[in-house]
Amino acid sequence: MDRHVAQQSPVAAATAIYSASMLKVYDAFVLGVVSPAVWRCPRRAMADQYDRHVSERHLDIGPGTGYFLDRCRFPSPRPQLALLDLNPTVLERARLRVERYRPTVHRHNILQPYDLGGLRFSSASLNFVLHCLPGGMSGKSALFDHLLPHLDPGARVFGSTVLAHGVGHTRVSRAQLDLLNRKRVFHNRDDSLEQLEAELERRFARHEVSVRGSVALFEATV
Repeated sequence: MDRHVAQQSPVAAATAIYSASMLKVYDAFVLGVVSPAVWRCPRRAMADQYDRHVSERHLDIGPGTGYFLDRCRFPSPRPQLALLDLNPTVLERARLRVERYRPTVHRHNILQPYDLGGLRFSSASLNFVLHCLPGGMSGKSALFDHLLPHLDPGARVFGSTVLAHGVGHTRVSRAQLDLLNRKRVFHNRDDSLEQLEAELERRFARHEVSVRGSVALFEATV
């Protein structure tokens, strides 16, 4: 990908907040405090998704610090693991954390088609990714269209996202949602449970969405 284009894209701007200093506190603050206390979704709920669905050929989109990959139970001691993100700092942090699996690293804009060198996967995850992407739910869901060519029939796609509508909010979570959107950390003012369900139904043979607080946890089968 052209470096200038990547730096100027809205997706690049959305991922820029994940600097080395931010990633140092991400696990403790975002996953350990904000997720359970503000969004009312403990990180255990997301970890459980990994343990249920991660396969021996797994693609992790937006891997963050690699927290869940580091802890999940892969069905094989030597999985084929790939990391996909536009932010090189994120990719390097996650790569080092799961270096024992020798992951491949792919820097791409997930809202555009991308080439993974012919690699195919039987599972893919998008944890806390959708609410960070610019645009409405229909536009950002193009990431599923770009993901599908890299998945085997029957592959599992799973993840989580904070929604603005169709989920439970408290005064605190609503205020935090508004603040993060004003700061352009989140782009989910209009994202709803109904929209998410519709986009998944449009693309996958089966899907299931559950709600924990302000978070939708989704699972889908190709």
